[in-house]
Amino acid sequence: MNFQEFQQIHSRRLFLRDCAGGIGAIALANLLNGSALAAGKRTDPLAPKAPPFAPKAKNVIFMFMEGAPSQVDLFDPKPELKKWQGQPLPPSMTSQLKLAFIKPTAAVLASPREFKPYGQCGAEYSDFITHTASCADDICLIRSMYTDAFNHHPGQLLLMSGSTQIGRPTLGAWTLYGLGSESENLPGFVVLSSGVGTSGGESNFSSGFLPSTYQGVQFRSAADPIVYLSNPSSVTRETQRAGLDALRDLNQAHLASTGDVEIASRIASYELAFRMQMAAPELLDFSTESASTLDMYGVNKEPTRPFATNCLLARRMVEHGVRFVMLMHASWDQHTNLNRDLKKNCDITDQPTAALLKDLKQRGLLDSTLVIWGGEFGRTPMVEIRNTADPENAGRDHHPLAYSMWMAGGGIKGGQVVGKTDDLGFNIVEDKIHVHDLQATILQCLGFDHTRLTYHYMGRDFRLTDVSGNVVKKLLA
Repeated sequence: MNFQEFQQIHSRRLFLRDCAGGIGAIALANLLNGSALAAGKRTDPLAPKAPPFAPKAKNVIFMFMEGAPSQVDLFDPKPELKKWQGQPLPPSMTSQLKLAFIKPTAAVLASPREFKPYGQCGAEYSDFITHTASCADDICLIRSMYTDAFNHHPGQLLLMSGSTQIGRPTLGAWTLYGLGSESENLPGFVVLSSGVGTSGGESNFSSGFLPSTYQGVQFRSAADPIVYLSNPSSVTRETQRAGLDALRDLNQAHLASTGDVEIASRIASYELAFRMQMAAPELLDFSTESASTLDMYGVNKEPTRPFATNCLLARRMVEHGVRFVMLMHASWDQHTNLNRDLKKNCDITDQPTAALLKDLKQRGLLDSTLVIWGGEFGRTPMVEIRNTADPENAGRDHHPLAYSMWMAGGGIKGGQVVGKTDDLGFNIVEDKIHVHDLQATILQCLGFDHTRLTYHYMGRDFRLTDVSGNVVKKLLA
């Protein structure tokens, strides 16, 4: 066979399409998960799917506190630090330490925060987060998280995608890929943001090498939830529908000839956007919410209003079947002015966070909604001083070796503290939980074995937890 003859041979997809006996139709239907029938019905990559085993959680709300909140000032009291105030830690503890900005010889900064026990479980919380602390019996507080990254973007990538390399699917995308969505008129993965922006940006909710159908969709909390969602005044809904029908037919013809799953994603996205034009604005209409609910969240006051609005939207989205809601609040990166800026962030987020948990619980949604709160790593027990002329300028550097997160709701055993750090909050001494372990546990709550939720790409099967991770049974109900 010469090269010209080789060029004339159909590709395998075209052969399967054109061959007799219906083999092409069968192969294409299989490629599109069995939903693209010969009659021309549109495949829906977001159709709900049953996980391999019965899930405890159907929805996820991930409250991502970008920038790394200080665990020793919020969740992990360390009175022993007062004995070391102003002194460096022993070289035996710090000689191999990799830090972003300060030197291992930096002096210790004891926390000025007051901690006290809350709830029947007696878990201790800071005086900056008393609203969250009031939910102590529903929260599983993890004090023994650790990660491999000590800078923000790699740390956020690892937390959200399981890898410090950009281009991998994120937790929300994996969830949507595995479960689909129960909402017909809203995206299955929605992102709501407040604060000053994140280091990782869109890479925190990317679909990576998964079809783009599974990426997060950013909503705004004012005006049109999505930019350009409204039609120009000269375009009627009927005109738009006719144009979409023609575009859909052309795309389906192209899909049938190529089998490219991105075309199926594009068709689904256009149709979803059309339906969202009616459904999305209704989410921002809080007129059906009681005055007591709005007050509980802090929607109508400052400084809680932006984050409170997003928390209330998250609850409403879960009620509408949205599978994964990501609330990003930035930034908790207090290298300077720790006491001032930490209080500012807590004043914004504490009341709405507690309101969301209580609202989900009173509506019977908490048992089926997994709520996660935390950042990409923690903060050092040592001080960082960037302006020696300002006595109030003290902050903390990045600390990946030991930090705190918490979980509540679907599948999680609340009212407990898991993990323990040493007396200085420097190293973990009990129940070390890596980011991959957290991810494995989240997928377990959703009904998946994290080693088997995979996607074949570039010659191998990828998964969220890469090649490691273990389910943390202590966290589970």
